[in-house]
Order: sequence, then C-alpha cells, then structure tokens
Amino acid sequence: MKEKKKVGIIGAGVSGLLACKYVLSRGHDAIVFESQSTVGGVWTKTVRTTKLQTFKSFYQFSDFPWPSSVTDDFPNARQVLDYIQSYACHFSLIQHIKFNSKVRSMDYEGSSDDESQTWTVWSDECKWKIVVEDTVNLSVEAYRVDFVILCVGRFSGLPNIPEFPPNKGPDAFDGEVIHSMDYAAMDDEKAARIVRGKKVTVVGFLKSAVDIAMECSTANGIENPCTLIYRNPHWNLPDYFPWGVHLALLYLNRFAELCVHKPGEGLFLSFLATALSPVRWAVSKFIESDIKHRHQLKKFGMVPAHSFLQDINSCQLALMPDGFYDGVEKGSIILKKSSSFSFCKDGVLIAGEERPLETDLVILATGFKGDQKLKDIFASPKFQEHIVGSSDRVVPLYRQCVHPRIPQLAVIGFAESLSNLYTSELMCRWLVELLDGAFKLVSIREMGEDILRWDQFMKQYARGSYRRSCIGALHVWHNDQLCSDMGWNPRRKNGFLAELFEPYGPMDYASK
Repeated sequence: MKEKKKVGIIGAGVSGLLACKYVLSRGHDAIVFESQSTVGGVWTKTVRTTKLQTFKSFYQFSDFPWPSSVTDDFPNARQVLDYIQSYACHFSLIQHIKFNSKVRSMDYEGSSDDESQTWTVWSDECKWKIVVEDTVNLSVEAYRVDFVILCVGRFSGLPNIPEFPPNKGPDAFDGEVIHSMDYAAMDDEKAARIVRGKKVTVVGFLKSAVDIAMECSTANGIENPCTLIYRNPHWNLPDYFPWGVHLALLYLNRFAELCVHKPGEGLFLSFLATALSPVRWAVSKFIESDIKHRHQLKKFGMVPAHSFLQDINSCQLALMPDGFYDGVEKGSIILKKSSSFSFCKDGVLIAGEERPLETDLVILATGFKGDQKLKDIFASPKFQEHIVGSSDRVVPLYRQCVHPRIPQLAVIGFAESLSNLYTSELMCRWLVELLDGAFKLVSIREMGEDILRWDQFMKQYARGSYRRSCIGALHVWHNDQLCSDMGWNPRRKNGFLAELFEPYGPMDYASK
C-alpha cells in the first residue's frame, strides 16, 4: 500500500490549482498557501484590456473545457479568471486553500547542507517546515509537510526596477513613477483616472508595455501622446495567421521540432536538424515578412535585429493590440529607442538626447524578478544558491520541475511555454506519478547532465534571453520526455502524417 503524503503547495494560480487537483486525485493530502484572498494568480490583477495571448483551445484544462458561452478565441481577463475559478469550484479545491497566507520561509528538516553535497540520488528522507503569516490577523504558524510544490510564478510579486546612477532615480523626479504591477492592481476607474489628461511615459516593449501604451493613447489622443521607451523591438504579432497560415502549423508540431537541435537528441535527429536548417530559416523569414508588411515596421524603424525564431524560443512573443501602429502613425504614441534612461526633476533623461522628456507619469513595464522570488522563499543559503544556479546558466531544474539537490520539492510553472496552463498540467501529472513511485528519478549526475543539455539548447536558440527557461518551441520534445518517464506512449496522434504535422495541444494528453 502506498504511503499517503502531506503536500504543501505555495500559490493558487493555475499551476497551484492543477497541483492541488492532481495530488488529491491520488489520495494524498494537499494544503495550499495563497497570499491573496482568491484564486487565479496573475489573472486576478491585469491591465483592463488584457486578453489571453494564446487560442483558448491551447489554454484549457484537459478535463474541464471552456464554457460554450465564451465564444471569443482570445477571452478577456475577466473570462479567464472566471474559468479558472470555476475549475477550482468544480473540483472542490477551495476547501484545501488557506487564503491571505504568505509564506515567509521554508526550511528543510533532514540532512545538513554539507551532507546533501554527497548525495548520488534524490533523497526521500526529509520533511519541510513552512512558516506562514496570516496577513489579516498577522499571526504566524509553522506547518510540516512531506513534499513541497512551488507555484509562485515568475510574473508577479517582485517587480524588476532598473538601477540608476546616484541622484538620477525616481526620487529625483517631481512626477509619479509606478510599476506596471501597480497599474494592473488598480480598478478600471482608478487606472483610467491616473493616466487621463497626463503626459505618460511607458518603459518596455513586451505585452504589458504595449497594452498600457495603447490604453494611454486611447485616453489622451494626440493632445497628450504616450511615449514608449524601449531597448530593443520584438516581433510582436498582429495575429496568429501569418499570410493566412496558422502559426501552430509552423511551430507547434513534430515537424517543426525536427528542424531544431534538441537536448539529448541522437546522431540521426542532429543530422536532420542540420539538414532542415534552411526550412527553419525560411519559416522564420516567412513570419517576419508578414509582421513587417502588416505593421509597416520599416516605416517606423521597428524591424528587430534578431530573428523571429529567437523571440519564440525565448517566449518573448506578444499580440500587438489593435490600432497600436495607427496610434504611432497619428502621433498618439511616440516610440523612442534607447539603451538607457534616468530621471531628473522635470522628467526622463533619454540616452543620446540633450533635453529631458517632460512627463507627468512614468510606468515601468520592466518585468519581474522571478529568480529572486524563488530564491527568497528558502531559509537555507545553500538552497538559495542551488535553486537559481549561476547567472550564466538556465535555472537548473530537471524536466523543468525538480532540482537535483533540493529533495522532496518541485517547481511548477516557472519554465515558460506558449501555453503555461497546458505545460503545467502535464508536469503535475508527471509529478504525482513520481510521488506514487510509478518511476524513479535518474541519478543526480544524470539529472545535472540533462540540465546542461537544456542550457546549451536555450543559449543556442534564445541567445541573451536564455534565463527565461522557455520551452515554447520545443514543448512536444519536453512532453515526450515526461510521457516516457511515466510509461505513457508519447505518440498521441492517429497516423504518420497527423503525428508529424498536426499541432499538439492539451486535449492530446487528456488520457494516459
């Protein structure tokens, strides 16, 4: 008879809910700690115009389809949150969640840090102590669990604020400086009020930045144009149909993955990836040509120096809001490329420009410190060092899920993909099979070697953005490894051609 485990899950976003559901389905006890008062993670606080970035058919629970009332292929944030909350209620997960419970630290109760360095296999002789603060009554309580699943996400909680020279940071500015996280946390009325009638400057060029810039442009028009400062442009998509071809047919199937070198591939697959490199190049150029044509990127000086392939391999794709470049054309959005910026009393000092940019409000859409948030949760300095690894490598997680030298702990939802819900669900299913003893992890040495192979892949294709740990353009290969570990058949399609060319999605993994 298998041992019943008590599992602590940190975070009640999509990954946390999936972890809770699958842990409970195997008869284990689950307790979820959520710092907010509701489930939904990043979807609880979004920019008003935010929509789902992938087709809903790729962003759905395999056993809980979208309701028929949601007809849009890209539901808005409210619809996504309703869907996630409905999932939690349908599977009776709410009763297992402690809301307003912020985890202050986690401590491993087992071998010493020094002893852990001598392990050759993943240890199962330990427990974790989780110290949790109730943010309502400010009480603190410690919980002991057999296993921990971290589902803290990397796009919330700890904003990334750029560093500035002395006396040239936000304190030098007479106006207001906020992070996109603060803007997203405002209700619609307050968000509209804070930008209305003001000269707003937005820093960044990924999804939050362009959405916020578009909202400011709509609110203020050319009378008070929104200035968007960016370091490098990206291949932000007008839609998912370059020249009428669905992007999933070009990147989310096995044939597309045959065109790239994969971690752990054999000689034949390596030869095939090299032989198909012209196809890989041609597909990237095909998509780039559509984006350049439809967004008139040359006209606005916005053609990226890197390839589309690099953006998709670093998960830096975003759907451009409708009318964005129309706003640039008419002057309600002003684009300024700069390697750096700083503040002065009257506004923003942009590198290469003599006069400061006069502005009333600066919104920093500069991302989050996901690595630091992951690190801060551990009490042990050694585990803090282990979990994030070195700055010149990817975050060292085997199967993008477990660390070789941090026992009885998994991280779900940290590695990015083109549909994080879909990726997290299969990882949770892999994890509960591991908990049940259906398979054993390979040795610590072998896990480390596999992590290095993924590190090499991400550096080759994502270049400078490899730390994002993106598996977006290699999700079938990653899923194959999870399936093989669990004893499932990785081939999920009917027929050779379907297996090669049909896109893979969450419903392909609805059953074993």
